[in-house]
Amino acid sequence: MKWNLNLISQLESLLFIAGDEGISFSKLCTFTQASSTDLKEHLDHMQRAYKEDASRGIEVVVLANHYQFVTKRENAEVIERMIETTQATALSQAAMEVLAIVAYKQPITRVEIDEIRGVKSDSAVHTLVARVLLKEVGRAEGTGRAILYGTTPEFMQVFGLSSLEDLPPLPEHESEEDDTDLFMSKFQEQFELETSEKG
Repeated sequence: MKWNLNLISQLESLLFIAGDEGISFSKLCTFTQASSTDLKEHLDHMQRAYKEDASRGIEVVVLANHYQFVTKRENAEVIERMIETTQATALSQAAMEVLAIVAYKQPITRVEIDEIRGVKSDSAVHTLVARVLLKEVGRAEGTGRAILYGTTPEFMQVFGLSSLEDLPPLPEHESEEDDTDLFMSKFQEQFELETSEKG
């Protein structure tokens, strides 16, 4: 079969943008305007091609009826080394914003985080999950069953909290942006102190 390289390119872009939420077959059909038969054949081809190509570090999988990119298991060791190397580094502004939002709004989906921040949060969420500060706590109801994120026991330990009730109270008149600023100003220094002591 002669593969439609433009369609494959479109699918790669959509899977990349979808991140860890993945994207459904029906949405891929809608966005690419490809027939369901062509789309299925090309997705199957991509799954085989990525899996069999030893030079590729990612592959296409289907989880909860959603297609997404994941890293290959055989690269777990090198990924773990990278994570260990970055454990003690300070969190970026974006990561602190996401952490603050999840801390106060959990359980919450990545899309909801994006809506609050006004920008994509994939990278920050991945960083926080890798540092075991956030974790998947369930799936949202409705179409897509999006991943719900919450904080971890490690989060509580790093920020010196015995429970989520110990989070600083939010002024009722402040906006959500002010909420995250409050959280960050209180805990950024604590995070840096804890990680430096562990280093």
